[in-house]
Amino acid sequence: MKYSGGCHCGAVRFEVEASEPLEVENCNCSICRKSAYLHLIVPRASFSLKQGESALITYSFNTGVAQHYFCKTCGIKPFYVPRSNPDGVDVNVNCLDERPQDMEIVKFEGSDWEQHAHKLAHKSNPA
Repeated sequence: MKYSGGCHCGAVRFEVEASEPLEVENCNCSICRKSAYLHLIVPRASFSLKQGESALITYSFNTGVAQHYFCKTCGIKPFYVPRSNPDGVDVNVNCLDERPQDMEIVKFEGSDWEQHAHKLAHKSNPA
């Protein structure tokens, strides 16, 4: 399935391809909890930024590996490159134009990231 999405103001637009049923993580780490981010991690080749590269700013913290992309205008983070999968892209399901029909939301213990990150490593590898 191919999904379209973007930020709130429309400056940033993307497409992502993923097979249903989707397994989406609801992480309880500090940044995900505060931003209500639902994670759909895909291989980099399954993601395409359609417009708005110049509208994006990057935020990084802790190890600096994760690259969190925000729209300069509306402040929404529609996607990022996660520390768990630096070869992939993590799309915020809440930023998709249409919610996927077949999706399971699973809890992820990101507040104890070091112990649980290995559970996500396979998500950016093509099936």
